[in-house]
Amino acid sequence: MHEIISRQLGVSKAKVASVLSLIQQGCTVPFIARYRKEATGGLNEVDIDNIKNASESLNELQKRKEYIIDVIKNQGKLTDELKQKIDSCFDSVILEDIYLPYKPKRRTRASIARDNGLEPLARIIMKQNSLNIRDAAERVVDGNKVPDTDAAISGASDIIAEWISESEEARNAVRYLFRHTAVISSKVIKGKEVEGEKYRDYFDFSEQLRRCSPHRYMAMRRGESEGFLKVSIDIDHTEAIDKINRIIIKRSSAEGVRQILTAAVSDSCKRLIIPSIENEFAADTKLKSDTTAIEIFASGLRQLLMQPPLRGHRIMAIDPGYRTGCKVVCLDEYGTLITHTVIYPTKPRCDISGASTTVKHLIQKHSIQSIALGDGTASRDTFRFLRDMPLPSGIQLHVVSEQGASIYSASDMARQEFPDHDVTVRGAVSIGRRLLDPLAELVKIDPKSIGVGQYQHDVNQSLLKKSLDFTVESCVNQVGVDVNSASSRLLSYVAGIGPVLADNIVRYRTTHGAFRSRKELLKVDRLGEKAFKQCAGFIRVPESDNPLDNSAVHPESYHIAERMARDMNCNMKDIIGNTDLLAKIDLHRYVTSSIGIPTLNDIISELHKPGRDPREKAEEVTFDASVQSFDDLKEGMVMIGKVVNVTAFGAFIDLGIKENGLVHLSQMSDKYIKSPLDVVSIGQQVSVRILDIDNSRRRISLTMKDL
Repeated sequence: MHEIISRQLGVSKAKVASVLSLIQQGCTVPFIARYRKEATGGLNEVDIDNIKNASESLNELQKRKEYIIDVIKNQGKLTDELKQKIDSCFDSVILEDIYLPYKPKRRTRASIARDNGLEPLARIIMKQNSLNIRDAAERVVDGNKVPDTDAAISGASDIIAEWISESEEARNAVRYLFRHTAVISSKVIKGKEVEGEKYRDYFDFSEQLRRCSPHRYMAMRRGESEGFLKVSIDIDHTEAIDKINRIIIKRSSAEGVRQILTAAVSDSCKRLIIPSIENEFAADTKLKSDTTAIEIFASGLRQLLMQPPLRGHRIMAIDPGYRTGCKVVCLDEYGTLITHTVIYPTKPRCDISGASTTVKHLIQKHSIQSIALGDGTASRDTFRFLRDMPLPSGIQLHVVSEQGASIYSASDMARQEFPDHDVTVRGAVSIGRRLLDPLAELVKIDPKSIGVGQYQHDVNQSLLKKSLDFTVESCVNQVGVDVNSASSRLLSYVAGIGPVLADNIVRYRTTHGAFRSRKELLKVDRLGEKAFKQCAGFIRVPESDNPLDNSAVHPESYHIAERMARDMNCNMKDIIGNTDLLAKIDLHRYVTSSIGIPTLNDIISELHKPGRDPREKAEEVTFDASVQSFDDLKEGMVMIGKVVNVTAFGAFIDLGIKENGLVHLSQMSDKYIKSPLDVVSIGQQVSVRILDIDNSRRRISLTMKDL
C-alpha cells in the first residue's frame, strides 16, 4: 500500500509509512502536521490528509476485491490466474470490467436465450468456424420457445451481444472514443424557453466533453434536473461499431457468420456498451466537476473563516429591514449582548431623526467603536443613513454578510445561548459577532449556508461534508481556541475533542469556573491522556500562570522552552517576546533523537509572539457614495468593491448596491491564470471597471485589467 500511495501522490514511501503509522496510533491530521514534522519530513495538512484519504480508498478497493473473489468463487469459476488478475488490479474501472462477466444479472434478453438452450449455438457462432450456421440453428429449434431458425439465431445473437459488452477490449475501444471524441450537448425542452430563461446559454449548446469546464457541466446538469434541458454525451456510433467489428470478427469468417456478428456488434454497441460507457463518463465528469466545485467552495470557506477579526472592539450590530425596522444590538468586546432596540430610518416610516438620536446615544453610552451592518434587505438604505448621519469620529462602518444568520438564529444552539430573546435579536448578535471574530461565529452554521461557493447542493454531499469539515477543522486549529470563551461548537473542531468532549468542557467550565491551566483539561469527564495529547497544543488558556499555556508550544515540549530560559539565566516570562535573548539561542544544542530543528523553530517562533493570531486586521471598505442603485451605473465607470464570492469562472463583487457584479476569469489579469483564487480572495477590496450592463437581467460585467 505504501508504495502505491507514494506513486499516486509523489510522496516518498518513508513519509507515507510514517503518516499512516501515526494515524493508526490515533493521531489527528492537525496534530501530525504541527507537532510531528520530524516524522513526516514537514508534510502539510493537505499532504497528510491526501495520504489518509488514499489509504482509505485502497482499503475500500481491497474490500471490493474480496467481495468479487467470493462471488466468483461461489460460482465455481475462480481460477488462480483470475484471482491473480484481481489481486494485482488497483483501478476500480478495470476491476469492474473483470467482474462484469461474473456479476449476477437481472433477467435480460441474453438470460432468456440461455434458459432456452441457445448458449451452445452462440458459442458455435463466436468460434466463427462453421460454414452453415442455419444447420446448427435448426438443431435447437423446439417449436415452442424456439419456434424456428431465425428465433434461434436471434436468441444466440442476444447472448453474443452480452458477451461483447463484457469484453474488456471492446469496452476500452469505446472508452477511447469517449475520452477523445465525446461531445456533450444540451437542448431546451420545448415549451420551457421562458421558464428556463436563466439557462438560455445552454438552449442549443454542444462542445467536446474533454473541453467542457466543470461549472458549465454543473449548470447543464442542474438545468436538466430542473426540467428545462435535455443533456446527452455521445460519440460517433459508426466509428465505435467499426472498432468493435475489428476486435470481434475474424477475416476468415463465413459471410453468414459475419452478417450475424455484425448485427450482434451493432446491437451490443448501441444497446449495451455505449449507454454503459456514457453513464461511466457522465459519472466521472460529475465527480471531477464536483471535486473542482468542492475545492473552490473549501477555499472560499477557508478565506471567509480566516477573515481578520476585530478583537477588542465594542460593536453595534444592525440587522436592516423596512416594515419591521432595523434591529440594533450592542455587544461588548467579548461578544456579550449588552442591549437591543429597533430603529426605523427606512421606508415606510423614514424616522431619520429618531433613528439618528438612538444610534448616537447607544454609541456614546456603550463606548461603541465599530458598526456591523448586515447586507440583507434594506442594507443599502441603512448604509446611506449611517453614512449621512454622520457617525461620531473614529467609528468604523463594516458591511457584514448575513448568509446563514437566520438559520443560526432559529437553531437549538441560538436558543441555548439566548433563551429569552427572539430570532431577530439572535440574528443581529450573529452579525455583530461575525465582525468581532468571524471564525468563532461562523463555525456555528452549516458551511453550505454561509454563502460561498457554487452548486453546493448539487455536488456529492458526502465528499462536500468531508472537505468542509476538514477546512473548518484546519482553520480552527491554525488559529487556536481560547478554552474559556469558546462555544461548544468551536471546541468540537479542535483536534482530538469532538462534540461530546466539547460539551463536557463547557459543562466543566460552567460548574468550576475558568480553566487556570492546560493540565486542568485532564479533569474534564472522559478527556484522557490520549485526547489531551491531540488537543492541548491548539487550546489557549490566557488566564494561566504559565505563559506557554497561551501559546502553540505543546506541553510535551515545555521542558525545552524552559531549558532555553534557564540557559539564558532568566525565567519564562522574561524570555517571551525578548528578541535579543531569543536571537542568542543555539537551537542545535536542543536537538534530540525525537526533536529536530523544525520543532525547535516553531518553539522559537511562538516565544517571539505567543498565541499569535495568523489572521490580519479587519479593514473597512468604503463604497462610492455617488452610486446608490443599479440605475446609477455606467459603462466604463471605475469603482471600489469587495469580493463576496469566488467560483470556478470568476468572482462576484459587492459594489455597495443591491446587485453584485461579476469579474469573469478572463477579465482578472493580463497574464494567464488557472483559477480566480490565484488573484482574489473573499473579503478583499478591489478596483474594478464596468464593462457591460445587462438591464433586462440586471447583470453587471466587470474587469480588473489595467487597474
